[in-house]
Formats: sequence, C-alpha cells, structure tokens
Amino acid sequence: MTVLLLGGSPSSPSTTWRLQQLVGERLAALGHRTGALQVRELPALALLRADVKDPAIADAVARVRDADAIVIGTPVYKASFSGVLKAFLDLLPQDGLADKLVLPLATGGGQSHMLALDYALRPVLASLAPRHVLPSIFATSEQLPWDPELGLRPVPTIAARIAAGVAQLHDELQHALQRKAWAAQVLAVAA
Repeated sequence: MTVLLLGGSPSSPSTTWRLQQLVGERLAALGHRTGALQVRELPALALLRADVKDPAIADAVARVRDADAIVIGTPVYKASFSGVLKAFLDLLPQDGLADKLVLPLATGGGQSHMLALDYALRPVLASLAPRHVLPSIFATSEQLPWDPELGLRPVPTIAARIAAGVAQLHDELQHALQRKAWAAQVLAVAA
C-alpha cells in the first residue's frame, strides 16, 4: 500500500517534518511504500492562484489521488494549521481524500495548540470525504528532541502515541488490502 507524507510546514528543517519522516520510516519497515510531498516546495504563485493546470500542482494532486493513505503534518500557528497546507487542501476536489486513510500529525508550542487538530484540521479533512481520519498525534518541540547523531528522540508518552498511530494505520491498510483482494475475487467470479 502507498502512503504519502504530506508536509504542511513552511520551514525547513521542521520538527513536524521530522515527525512525519519517523512515521514514514516505521510504515516502510512494515512493508508500505512511502512517498513525500512538501507543500512549501510547490510553485508559490500557482499554489496561491489555485492553478491546477500547473504541472507541479497537477502532479501533487495526482499523488494525493493515487495514495492509499495520507500522513498529513502541520505546525500549529495561531490556533490553526499552516496556511500553505490550507492553500493546498483547497486545490483538492470535494472528494479529494475519498477512500483514503488519513493520519494527522501536528506540532506546536504548547499543549493548548492540540485542539487545533480537532477544531481546525479535522473538519477540513472530513469535508474531503476520507474513508477514515485516524486519531491525531500532537507533540510540542520539547517532546520531540532532535539529536544530530541519533535523529528524532520522542519522549516516552509521544513515542507510545506514535507507535499506536503507526500500528493503527498499518492495520487499517492491511484490512483495505484484504477488502480489495476480496472485491477482485468477487468480480472475477461474476465475470
């Protein structure tokens, strides 16, 4: 199954992106193909003008369409997800996440920013018709210390949430694969 890491951080390096990469590495270790799309790398003018005919924008929208699951990451600013992520999500068709699993990740300056996932991002994601939006993972920068030699070193409580989120997404993807195989068998018998 294909998992797209959709990064909504406007900065690099980014704690949010490091968290997404960690989740992506764990999913890859479980046998899933992962790809990355950083919204900040898309052409700014085409993104702001919602130019879906721009080749880079069209390719990005196609990558979302072709993925089985999306791990969407954003920093939280002023009680909401990033503007670059919103600009990209606005480019997707009304059913742009149809039949997809979505795992939202966010980082913020304090625990009070955690509510942005449920009150700002989740409604936007739900409006794009995903099959399921999994429970979100939120962490502060202090909970995600970076070691230049060892990489991201989440504190134990966040490490447990990451493990649970990866396990749930993996299980859901396995069920989706089984459903596809069953549907293919039914079609083969019907033909």
